[in-house]
Amino acid sequence: MNDLPAETDVVVIGSGAAGLAAALTAAEGGAKVIIFEKERSPGGTSNFFEGTFAVESDMQRERYITYTRDEAFKNIMEYSHWLANPRLVRAIVNESGATISWLQQGVVFTDATINMPDSPRTYHVIKGKGEAVIKALITKAREKGADIRLATPVNRIVKQGENIRGVVAEIDGEETPFTAKAVVIASGGYLNNKEWIKKYTGFDLDVNLVVIGNVDKMGDGIRMAWESGAEEENISLLELYRAGPIGPDFAMGCQLECAVVQPDLWVDPRGERFCDESVAFYDSSVGNANARFKEGFTYSIFDDTALQRMIEKGITKSVNVNTLPGTKPTDIYREINAALERGTKELFTADSVEGLAEQMGVSPATLKATVDEYNSCCEKRHDDLFAKDPEYLHRLNGPKYYAVKARTVCLGTMGGIKINERTEVIDKKGAVIPGLYAVGFDAGGMYGDSYPIKCSSGLASAFAMNSGRIAGKNALKYIGK
Repeated sequence: MNDLPAETDVVVIGSGAAGLAAALTAAEGGAKVIIFEKERSPGGTSNFFEGTFAVESDMQRERYITYTRDEAFKNIMEYSHWLANPRLVRAIVNESGATISWLQQGVVFTDATINMPDSPRTYHVIKGKGEAVIKALITKAREKGADIRLATPVNRIVKQGENIRGVVAEIDGEETPFTAKAVVIASGGYLNNKEWIKKYTGFDLDVNLVVIGNVDKMGDGIRMAWESGAEEENISLLELYRAGPIGPDFAMGCQLECAVVQPDLWVDPRGERFCDESVAFYDSSVGNANARFKEGFTYSIFDDTALQRMIEKGITKSVNVNTLPGTKPTDIYREINAALERGTKELFTADSVEGLAEQMGVSPATLKATVDEYNSCCEKRHDDLFAKDPEYLHRLNGPKYYAVKARTVCLGTMGGIKINERTEVIDKKGAVIPGLYAVGFDAGGMYGDSYPIKCSSGLASAFAMNSGRIAGKNALKYIGK
């Protein structure tokens, strides 16, 4: 490697929002940048996010949103019980408002809002979703001279002594070395790696954990960082939520999903209630509650009364930015009948609670006792078991009853590589590995034991882009630009 010509200043591994933000930032500062992406198209999971977190953005000021960086920092840290890296959290929060302005070079934001009650309005909704962000970042990066190489995986990072010297990429099946002064790891985590998921989280992929939006995320960047001496952090942390029905017969955000996510009656695989269903508004709480069951699913129970209420008055809990509270799922019965005709095993219906239990494979006596107890709570307007807000207590009256499996779903792994507030990779002795940076889902330290959605909706995409910008800025300083 010592005899190799200098190929570039900065190598970025991965072309998601985190990698592209790092690459564009470095290119804007005058660095020569190569982005290696192992897939044939850029963006990965980042193509699908609908909005992103920011505090003290111009959009928020225009809407008189007074939530401050200090408040956001404190709320995120308190949510994590101070397990998160406070300097890293502060850096991401501080960067977030300026990042919205930076993105507006090519990205259109439609609102600064929130998708849950009693939470700060930090969610900046994107026109065209994450795909629009990826297109804008790629366009700008290429204008600044960045070299984007698709279908080109990086196999290893090369060090000389303690310093980064470059990478070895695979081109047409041949290993090809590239020298670089700095390397940014942005490969997107390891959610598709069955062995690692089992080893580090205890879940079995496609058995009790459903992957959404991730393809071929095998932990390449994390592995390479560890091989380079990096310390591990938050390797077992997952971004979880609860959703259904899941399967090829059901589209994401279908009308039946509207019924599944409403804060009505939820039961575990044995037919018993397991939480205050109003946690429906907070994806992390829902995901954590669902993940307690090794089967990988629970059930949402509703009836014709609930369906009519939704059709006439609209839903209470949103599914996405296209099905906000008040949306009326007027086609839901057609979806239910079509699914039943296809013989789905995700949805069950019967004319009695006991009959529904038999369809579900649970004890009729248990489910009947659960529904009776729940209806009693609804009648007296007090949830004796989990103290759910009476606003969300609605009796099940029939005449038909429905149960839909709600799966434990994962959007990404949220750690693996220890970094500092400059996104520099930290080795096992606590020292910086010069020239090596990690961002987005490859990097640990931003979260405690779960994603802090209640106080910072959109933080995963924000962490990706802001950590990318911070990495790009610090890589420029490191290489002397």
